Parts: sequence; C-alpha cells; structure tokens
Amino acid sequence: MKQILLVEDDITFSIILKTWLSKRNFAIDHVSTISDAKKRMEGGPYDIILSDLRLPDEDGIALLKWMKSRDFEAPFIMMTSYAEVQIAVQSMKLGAFDFIAKPINPEELLKKINEALNQEAKPNGTSSNNKNVKLDYIEGTCEAAQKLQEYVRLVAPTAMSILIVGESGTGKEYIARLIHQKSDRGNAPFVAVDCGAIPTELAASEFFGCKKGSVANAVTDKQGHFMEANGGTLFLDEIANLPYEIQVQLLRVLQDKKIKPVGSNDEFSVDVRIIAASNENIPHLLDTHHFREDLYHRINEFSIRVPNLRERKEDIMLFADHFLNDANEELGKEVIGFDKECMDMFRKYAWPGNLRELKNVVKRATLLAKEDFITADLLPAELKVENEFSDALESSALRDHDYEKKKIIKVLKECNHNKSQAALKLQIDRKTLYNKMKQYGIFE
Repeated sequence: MKQILLVEDDITFSIILKTWLSKRNFAIDHVSTISDAKKRMEGGPYDIILSDLRLPDEDGIALLKWMKSRDFEAPFIMMTSYAEVQIAVQSMKLGAFDFIAKPINPEELLKKINEALNQEAKPNGTSSNNKNVKLDYIEGTCEAAQKLQEYVRLVAPTAMSILIVGESGTGKEYIARLIHQKSDRGNAPFVAVDCGAIPTELAASEFFGCKKGSVANAVTDKQGHFMEANGGTLFLDEIANLPYEIQVQLLRVLQDKKIKPVGSNDEFSVDVRIIAASNENIPHLLDTHHFREDLYHRINEFSIRVPNLRERKEDIMLFADHFLNDANEELGKEVIGFDKECMDMFRKYAWPGNLRELKNVVKRATLLAKEDFITADLLPAELKVENEFSDALESSALRDHDYEKKKIIKVLKECNHNKSQAALKLQIDRKTLYNKMKQYGIFE
C-alpha cells in the first residue's frame, strides 16, 4: 500500500480527501503545518507528498526547498487556487512533480498521483509523465473545454469525418492532431494542408499528385497530399477557401476513395480520414453557393466547435502560465508569473486573436520583463485601451440601459452592421448581442 503525506490545514477538506484516497488503497498520514510535515518525513519514507500552498507557519514552496536540501526524492504535488498558478509553476521549477488547482477534481488528482508513482517505478530515469512533452496547447478546465475534450474522446476512435469550427487562433489544428493521436491511425501520417495557401491552378496536383511535365515546374512525378496521408489523416485547414472546381474533385475522391494524378490514366485507392476546419460560417456559404452542400455533408459527419478565449475566461491564466513557461525556455528568462493588475487586464480583454494572440502577448512581455513578475505596463497598448472601454461600458450599462442601447447602435454603425465584429468590439458573444438588440428594439 502506497504511503501519502497530506499537508493541509483545512480539516474538513482533509477528512474528505483522506477518506476518498483511503478507499482507493492509499495509506494517508495527515498534518496541518510545515513543521509537522518535516518531522513526519524525517521519521519515515513516503511515496508521495501532497501539500497545500498556503499553510499556517510556512508555505509549500518552503517545504519543497527543504526537501531538496535534504535529498528527499518523493514526488511532490502542490495544491493551489487558480490565482496562485504562477507560484505553482515556480514550484515545478524547484522540482515538484506537478500541481493541481482547487477546487480539487478527485479523478484528476488520482490521475496525477498514479502518474507520479509510475514515474518512480520507471527504470533508467524514464518517465510516463506527459508534462515533460512540450505542448502548444492545454485542455483548460472550464465547462466549454471539458465538453470539447469529451467530444474528442468520443469521436477519435471512430472513422467519421469531422468538421472543426472556431475563430482563428483557437487551436483547431491541435484538436485535429489530438483526434488523430487518439485514433487507431495514430501511428500513421498526419498531413496538414492550408487550403487558402494553394494556388487554384496547382490545387489538383497538390492534392492528387501529378506526372512529370503535366503541370508547370513538375520536373519529376509528384506524390499528392492524399497519397502522403494514405492510411492516416488528412487535415484540411480553412476548407472554405477551396476553389469550387476543386471541391467537385475532392467530393469525388471522398466518395470513390480513389485518386487520379494529373497527367495520369491510372487510378490509385486511398484510405484517408478527413478532418476539416474553418473559421467561416459554411452554412452561410451554402446559401451563397460558394461551397457545395454535398461536400459539406460529406465532411461534416461530426462537428466540433472550439470555444474562443472570451468564453473561457477562467482558463486564461492557465494558458498564460503555460505560454510563460514556453517563453522562459525560448528566451532564457526566469520570469515567475503575472501581477494582479496584469491578470485583471487579461481577464477583461476580448482576445480577438484568441490563444495565438495571448501567446504573442506573453512572449513579448517576458522579453521586456526585468523583474520576477510581468506587470501591466509591459502589455501592448490595445489591451489597456480595451480595458478602459470595457470598464466604461460595464459601469455605464449598470446605471443606464439607455447608454447601453446607444452604445450598441453606435458600434453597429462603426462596424457597418457586421454583428460578429460588433459583438467582438463590445466584448460579448453574438447570441448576447442579438438578445440585447431584441431587448432594446434594435432592428436591422
């Protein structure tokens, strides 16, 4: 039976956690101060240390430093609030195995404990822990993020074609790669194609291949994207940008599962799973005949919407800390985290560029930072302007609905009545904008 030392001063929470872990065959010793934790650790070995950050005498960082000075090698998992995530990141730099944010998800905690135990059991220092693998994206913990991950888990093992929709910068390609990795094609090729970057005259040869001399600059036979992805997954990014004539050829390939290279009389069978992505409203393109309806239904056996950053504000600091780690590593810096004013500005800002914009902002601020924490004065001017606008709109709207109505009308005019742009500028989603327009009798 594995032995866990729980360092936590919240007695009620400690009893609940101790009972839950005991039922899963762990032996739990509980202390409520750092000094008592040190005494227990000197008295006998533990398989895992599970410690709160804030404790009556010292904090969990102090315990971690003490363990390091005494060469205690038990995996250390830090429990923090969301507001303390940047400090938890610091703890990992000091050697903590991982951290988990409160309120604790018991299953997530159990997963981390088992990962820590598996790491300890691996020979030659190898590890099964994914935190050592550099990721461009993290899941997040909000309801929208959890729903997204549930969809990925359900659809990945199937053979269904998938359409991923979402704003630019939300991580659509990451979701496609995740689906591929979790499918039975995970060890086969994953080929990503930017449909908007292919010239119309070369699109057929790019997708289906070509014979030498059949198109300009074809000095040898060329293998197209379908053959490159054969047995695996072909990711068609921004599929709405495909020329209409290529849509016709693509539909035929998806139906027949055969390709004919340009300039060739031979057909070749292909086994490719299609995952497409778009930031366009494809149903609207159907109405305007810019996208084939039969192709839309062929690629849309299952659709996944990736939420934008405005819809997952509780996850913003998790992503920011993740990007800070990447920036520190790339730039050779040791910035610990963000000050309170900076975090407040992050949460209020609309993030029109989503995760891509957040990553760039954090990287820039990390480069400029001269102290341990990133401060608000290091952020780009647009964040400061949008925060001032947001504060003014929020306070005025609370006092005066007439002001809000006038503001919505004004912004709609400024955006040429483009409701998506207006909602973005007002820092609300389209559904909320429509509801407010209906509430105030604003008709377009």
